[in-house]
Amino acid sequence: MMNKIKNKLFLGISVVVMLTSVAFTSDTDRFEMAKNLDIFASMYRELNLHYVDQTDPGKLMKTGIDAMLESLDPYTNFYPESEIEDFQLMTTGQYGGIGSTIHKAGEAIIISEPYEGFPAQKAGLRAGDKILEVGGESTKGKSTADLSKILKGEPGSKVKLKIERPGTTDIIEMEITREEIQMKSVPYYGMLKNNVGYIKLNSFTDKCGKDVKEALEKLQKNGPLAGLIFDLRDNGGGLLRESIDIVNLFVEKGTLVVETKGRFSNSSESKKTLNTPIAPNLPLTILINEHSASASEIVSGSLQDLDRAVIIGEKSYGKGLVQGTYKLSYNSMLKVTIAKYYTPSGRCIQAIDYAHKDDKGKAITIADSLKMFFKTKNGRPVMDGGGIKPDIDAKAEESNPIVASLISKDLIFDFVTQYRLKHDSIAPAKIFQLTDATYNDFLEFIKDKDYSYTSESEKVLNSFKKTSEKEEFYKLLQPEYDALQQKLAAQKKKDLSLYKNIISQMLKEEIVSRYYYQTGRIEASLYNDRYIDKAMEVLLSQEKYKAVLQPVK
Repeated sequence: MMNKIKNKLFLGISVVVMLTSVAFTSDTDRFEMAKNLDIFASMYRELNLHYVDQTDPGKLMKTGIDAMLESLDPYTNFYPESEIEDFQLMTTGQYGGIGSTIHKAGEAIIISEPYEGFPAQKAGLRAGDKILEVGGESTKGKSTADLSKILKGEPGSKVKLKIERPGTTDIIEMEITREEIQMKSVPYYGMLKNNVGYIKLNSFTDKCGKDVKEALEKLQKNGPLAGLIFDLRDNGGGLLRESIDIVNLFVEKGTLVVETKGRFSNSSESKKTLNTPIAPNLPLTILINEHSASASEIVSGSLQDLDRAVIIGEKSYGKGLVQGTYKLSYNSMLKVTIAKYYTPSGRCIQAIDYAHKDDKGKAITIADSLKMFFKTKNGRPVMDGGGIKPDIDAKAEESNPIVASLISKDLIFDFVTQYRLKHDSIAPAKIFQLTDATYNDFLEFIKDKDYSYTSESEKVLNSFKKTSEKEEFYKLLQPEYDALQQKLAAQKKKDLSLYKNIISQMLKEEIVSRYYYQTGRIEASLYNDRYIDKAMEVLLSQEKYKAVLQPVK
C-alpha cells in the first residue's frame, strides 16, 4: 500500500514539475497536458513493472521521445547527455579528439583525411592508413560511429593507436594527445584571376561571421576587388545570428535581414544589421545548390531580396524553420522548431509543410498553386514556398554510374594511396595537373578490380525485358534484346574514355588533398567549376551584373 502511495505521489509531483515550465493558451490546454502526462507516466511505470522481458528504462524512454518528436519535423531533436558532444560540434564546430575523418572499407576502418595542423596529421597519420587497434582494443567488428566515440575525448588525454600502412609490412604504433579540434568554418579563401575574390563557408557555426569578415579583409588588403564569389554550396546552415552578421558585411546598418514568426511573442522578432558594412558596394555573387539550407538561405535570400547579390546555381533546399535550444535535466537538451523565418520581401522559403501529412503519414510538399510571388527592393519577382531560386542557373557535371562505382568501391581513393607512397611531393595545388601517364596508371590499377555497375540504359532495357516477359512478347523480341545488350556492354567499355575528364578531376582533387589537405582539395577544384565560371562571367561584366539586378520590364 505504501509503495502505491509513493508511486502516485511521484507521478503527481512529476506532472506538476513538468507543467510549471509549459506555456498554455487556455485552461483546456492545461487539462489536456496534465491528463496525458499522467497517462504516459502511468503507462511507462506499468511497462517497466510488468513486461514479460527485462526492459531498459532509459532506452524505452528514448524510443518514446524520438517517436513523439518524429511526428513533428526532422529538426526537433532530443540530445541525451551521451550525445551532447555531437550537438556542440554541430553548433560550435569544436570537439576533443585527434582531428581526422574515417570510413569503413570491408571490415577495415581507414583514415579518410587527417585535418591539417591537428594531432592526427602532426603524428604522421595519412589517408589510407588502416586502424588496427585503439587503446589496445581491436577495431574488428566496430562501426565508424563506435570508433569515432573512442577516438574522441578530453583535450590533453592520450590515446594509443596501432596502424597498418599500405605498401609497408611494418605495424606502426603511436600515442596521440587529443586536442580541442576546431573545424574551420572558412576552409579556404583566395584570389582568383582578374582580382576576383573567393570565400568558401562550410557551416554557420559560432563566430563564423567573424571568420568571413577576416577573410574578406585579407582579400581587400591585396588591392581593390573586382568582385567576390561567396560559396554556400552544400552548407546546411546553423546559427541564425551568424547569417545576420555575414549579410551585414555587405549592406548598410539598420537593414532588415530576416523576420521570425512563431506561436508565441518571444519567438517573433525582426533582425536588422547592427554595424557599418566593410564592403557595401563590392559586386557580389553567391553560389548555392540543393544542399544549401537554413542560414545559407537566409544569406542568399535576403541579399537577393535586397538586390545586393546575384545568386548562381541550383534551387536551394527550402528550410524556412528556426530552432531554439533548451536545457533539460541530467545534462540533456532539446532542440525545437520555434518559428518560421521570412526574408525582407516577406517570403518564407519552407518547402515542406510538416503540420499536414498525406494518407501515409508523410509531410506534404507545398503545392505550386499555394506559392506566392513577392518583389525584391528593385521590383524583381521572387517566389516563396520552395527554397531560393537562383538568378542564374548553373549545374555541376551530372553524376554517372561508372564514377559512382569507382567512388563507392574506393578505387580512386586506393589508387591515390598508392600514388602518395611513390611521390614525396607534387606541384602546388593551384597549378598541379593530372597527366595522361597518371590516368593510364589508374586504368592499369583498376584493370583487375571490380567496378561493375548498371547504366541507365541497362536499367531501362531490364525493365523492358520484365514487362515483355509478363506480356509474353519476350521470346519474339529476344534476338533484338540480346543485340541491344551486347551493344550496351561494348559501350560501357568506352566509359573510362568517355568520362575521362570527370574521373581525372576527381583523381586530381584526391591527390592534392594527400599533400595539401582540405585547403588544397578546394583550391584544386576551383579551376574546373561551372558555377565559378558563371560567377566570373557576371562579375567581370558590369552590364551583365547590373542587368540581372534590374526589375523585369
